[in-house]
Amino acid sequence: MNLKSQYATITMSLELFQSFEPLELESGESFSQFDVAYTTYGSLNEDKSNVVWVVHALTGDSNASDWWNGLIGEDKFFDPSDKFIICANLLGSNYGSTNPLSKNPDTGETYYYDFPHVTPRDLANSLERLRNHLGLEQIHTLIGGSLGGQVALEWAITLGSKLKNLVVLASTSQSSPWVIGFNETQRMAIESDCTWGEKSEFAGQKGLETARAIAMLSYRHPGDLQKKQKDQDTKLDNFKASSYLRYQGQKLAKRFNALSYWTLSKTMDSHDLGRNRGGLEAALGLIEAKVLTVGVDTDLLFLPEESQFISKYVKRGTYKEIKSSAGHDAFLIEFEQLSYFLQSFYLEQQ
Repeated sequence: MNLKSQYATITMSLELFQSFEPLELESGESFSQFDVAYTTYGSLNEDKSNVVWVVHALTGDSNASDWWNGLIGEDKFFDPSDKFIICANLLGSNYGSTNPLSKNPDTGETYYYDFPHVTPRDLANSLERLRNHLGLEQIHTLIGGSLGGQVALEWAITLGSKLKNLVVLASTSQSSPWVIGFNETQRMAIESDCTWGEKSEFAGQKGLETARAIAMLSYRHPGDLQKKQKDQDTKLDNFKASSYLRYQGQKLAKRFNALSYWTLSKTMDSHDLGRNRGGLEAALGLIEAKVLTVGVDTDLLFLPEESQFISKYVKRGTYKEIKSSAGHDAFLIEFEQLSYFLQSFYLEQQ
């Protein structure tokens, strides 16, 4: 599939990679074949040295210029006029790649609850399969936030010297009990939906609304809600914060499904860069690329010190911190600060 749109001199292309070689998973399960939907912006230069690979977060998709429009696009930091930007939809996500609503090629039936357990390492391996398919011998910059940062860390180890720069935003080298706990409460909300267990694309949809509301409390900071969702008049019910969280839950449930959410939250829980590599410090030491980690001073989900830990134990690490009231989601919002950090990071290499 190749859908192209031309605006000015920049080309955007949505494509589908189909792998017919088995992908062995950490769980012991496997995909006999799988699909990865991906979007590219711009064109490769002559020596293919201008590749910027973006890895999306939990409920993101491959259209990175949409959800990261302050960082990717014409006259933005990553400009398709001189960069070849690629973002692939992660396995398990319902935006074109193989996911729980796909048919299992081995049975001819929809996966639903039998979708394999996938880890960030598995997702990185699927991206490596796509890279080989595209014949990209070098990646100039690999960048991802939150779950995307976890996958990027895993892939950076595999890539070795093929990766020049790694940028990890609001993420961690191992999911903490705090993160796992938040994710578990969201899955409990999905389980409480009476439709959960049905073989339907709408199973758990109301539960997903609640799960998203819970998630928003971890993505934001109390000060941000105080500033933006505080009622200005005295009332006994129907608070602004209440309607905000309900709206966010309904908004996600319209574009995502509970099965994908369940799958990818489990993926996040299983993240441990040091697994079978001698621990976190040893694993981080395997990364050959120059690394920039960016924390958020108000992030209550992935704490700033977790980003600092990564930069401390990689061979060539730099840490920067976003100042924002937005909490974890600041990496999707504070484009001016991010652009400044990235510019400084690249200038240090000259």
